[in-house]
Amino acid sequence: MNVDLFDFALPNDRIALHPAAPRDAARMLVLDGEATRDAEVRDLPGCLRAGDLLVFNDTRVIPAQLEGRRGEARIGATLHKREGPRRWRAFIRNAKRLRDGDVIDFGAGVAAAAGERGEDGSFVLDFAGDEPVELLLERAGRMPLPPYIAQKRGIEARDADDYQTMFANEPGAVAAPTAALHFTPGLIEALEAAGIGHATLTLHVGAGTFLPVKADDTADHRMHAEWGRIDQATADRLNATRAAGGRIIAVGTTSLRLIESASGEDRIVRPFEGDTAIFITPGYRFKGIDGLMTNFHLPRSTLFMLVSALMGLERMQAAYAHAIAAGYRFYSYGDASLLLPGDGA
Repeated sequence: MNVDLFDFALPNDRIALHPAAPRDAARMLVLDGEATRDAEVRDLPGCLRAGDLLVFNDTRVIPAQLEGRRGEARIGATLHKREGPRRWRAFIRNAKRLRDGDVIDFGAGVAAAAGERGEDGSFVLDFAGDEPVELLLERAGRMPLPPYIAQKRGIEARDADDYQTMFANEPGAVAAPTAALHFTPGLIEALEAAGIGHATLTLHVGAGTFLPVKADDTADHRMHAEWGRIDQATADRLNATRAAGGRIIAVGTTSLRLIESASGEDRIVRPFEGDTAIFITPGYRFKGIDGLMTNFHLPRSTLFMLVSALMGLERMQAAYAHAIAAGYRFYSYGDASLLLPGDGA
């Protein structure tokens, strides 16, 4: 499909620079079958049905952004994907000054040697020493806020908490599963009281997930792989929910993509551990999920393509036009949408 179909104009003042406070006070656009209505995240228990199951990503964002020097050259690195105990693939700023074997000094006793350069322009970084890389990042790294936030106001101390979900448990993500940022313990209690359960899986979100597509046709775009895991108990619970007539509602596109990666044509979710590079565009037949809660996404992004696959391109174009006109806040710290395609989807 032509990538231009997924473009739209977004006023700069619609980009949220901080999350709503409290988190569940964020607005939520509900698309339920053919109906559309404005709500708030705290209204979620009344938007779902008893027996439904929300599925969260329990990945934890690591301080994956590093600033260093190779000689006199300033080098920026954003870690993207772990490839070994001390090896990460990273997107590099000022990459033209970096060659295979060069050592970057990130300060605080943290250094890494540059390895091979990938087709996507990223480099392998091998960290020196024998300390766990997570400890090195705690000393030298910064929270990897999306550039559309960091370039507007810089990184603040509060982002260390604001950019983690209440489910964050498994370190390894370089971007937050942002739909889950809206949840609070009180909201989870209200959902449980309404008979709506929750489960967790792990997908370590990479920096490439949220990037706009540069190709002219979706067929020419290559997704970055991300590592994920669904254990047997979670797979069993998802399958039991659906067998009992409940719906599987993914909280965030990362949860959705992993569930779909683990699901067969028989609509059974199986245990999964490994990389996924699934790319969902209109025409895709969903097998593992029945709905999605997600934030509002970038124009021309794989994530806007995903929600268009779930609800239909025209429907999402109209929904985003409504959200822009109604003053919804966009992107990682912005408002939410609840997408329920209905039984005919």
